[in-house]
Amino acid sequence: MTYRFTSIINKEGNIYVAKCAELGVVSQGKSIEIANKNLKEAVGLYLEDNPKGKKNSLKEHPVITTFELANV
Repeated sequence: MTYRFTSIINKEGNIYVAKCAELGVVSQGKSIEIANKNLKEAVGLYLEDNPKGKKNSLKEHPVITTFELANV
């Protein structure tokens, strides 16, 4: 079975931190590509750890939206 996940990547200092929005799994790398590759591996390991319970929690997708904040 193939799953589709959302990766949120932020630059923190000299590294990129990647987070899986659906599972909360986090990884990092020296580039966006490496951070995303490392996150993919980390999510795979996360799901292998307890596949039945964790995969059942993937039935609902998170709501991802944006907002603006002015005059702060």
